[in-house]
Amino acid sequence: MLNNSPHLDRLFHALSDPARRAMVARLSQGPVSLGELAKPLPMSLPAVMQHLKVLEGAGLVRSEKLGRVRTCAIDSQALSQAEQWLTTCRVEWERRLDRLGAYLDTLEGEEDGNER
Repeated sequence: MLNNSPHLDRLFHALSDPARRAMVARLSQGPVSLGELAKPLPMSLPAVMQHLKVLEGAGLVRSEKLGRVRTCAIDSQALSQAEQWLTTCRVEWERRLDRLGAYLDTLEGEEDGNER
């Protein structure tokens, strides 16, 4: 498992902030200008730009400046990497819980056998 992955660390760090998650959620609907991205957020444009820098550093978002307009878009491949890691964890924990359930069933069967 990729528990010691600096890229994964940056990805989850970027997603740990509610404002950045809101930005990712908005960008999942399609590319927008930085001004449009900042509009619903209760912070200054420089603060939004700092959050954008974190998202770009994690590979979640790309932006480009054309003239005076900076357009931001999501990079869905980065989200796929997080999803893959979470799926691997989920599968492992389901496997462990299945084994625990089977073990508990054997204990229950032994109890039933001792009561007769």
